[in-house]
Amino acid sequence: MLEVRDLVFGYDRQNPVLKGVNLSLEEGRVGILLGRNGAGKTTLFKIMTGVLKPDSGSILYNGKDLLQMSRRERAGIVAYVPQQIDFGALTVYQTVLTGRVSYYTVKPSASDLKVVERILSEMELEDVSCRNVLELSGGERQKVAIARAMAQEPKVLVFDEPTGNLDIANELLIINEAKKIAHEKGITVISSIHDLNQAMYFGDVFFFMKDGEIKVSGGSGVFDEKIINDIYGVAARVVESCGEKIIQYHKESGK
Repeated sequence: MLEVRDLVFGYDRQNPVLKGVNLSLEEGRVGILLGRNGAGKTTLFKIMTGVLKPDSGSILYNGKDLLQMSRRERAGIVAYVPQQIDFGALTVYQTVLTGRVSYYTVKPSASDLKVVERILSEMELEDVSCRNVLELSGGERQKVAIARAMAQEPKVLVFDEPTGNLDIANELLIINEAKKIAHEKGITVISSIHDLNQAMYFGDVFFFMKDGEIKVSGGSGVFDEKIINDIYGVAARVVESCGEKIIQYHKESGK
């Protein structure tokens, strides 16, 4: 169980970005953070991954506070897949292997190499394992980024806008890959996504953020016109088609 409790953070004390964030997400579930730019989603992710330190609050995984762990201990629990991915001129194999650096000091062990080989096989990257990662397509590079994160053997996988720079085919590829990781491997996945229809397809649990707080959370039943208007300031209609919800934006909303 991933739990965020009363998390407060501000770049200055007078203007907190996070104002007491609370959320919980069970193992093997996909949680989606929703909200406008500036709501605090990326800041929350940076605290989860140790980039920022909160003013107060805690982040627990199975009762253990991530904020009290060393960077190495945290790397064994939380892995991060950013939207903007910076790769060096390495092969796919070498890039995925960098996800194991928290497990060894001088050079990787035979067990480290086995982990990398297993992940390349599971994510169907074996055929490109010797290619320079910079030569791959956007979708392939994103898969490599996920594989690198999976090499940490994390319990929690954090995605910050994983489909933001991809075409529709690669968006679906990455979303389905992340869903498979959560549902088949029991890894907790938490992600931010702007497209609400895409979010409903991707997620199990949804957290609507506004002004540094979680305003509403729950399953797909939390999506309604009032919530969307309150969080995003747009007029929308939620309809059902073939048993699934679809969000349609009104013309006056600018969508």
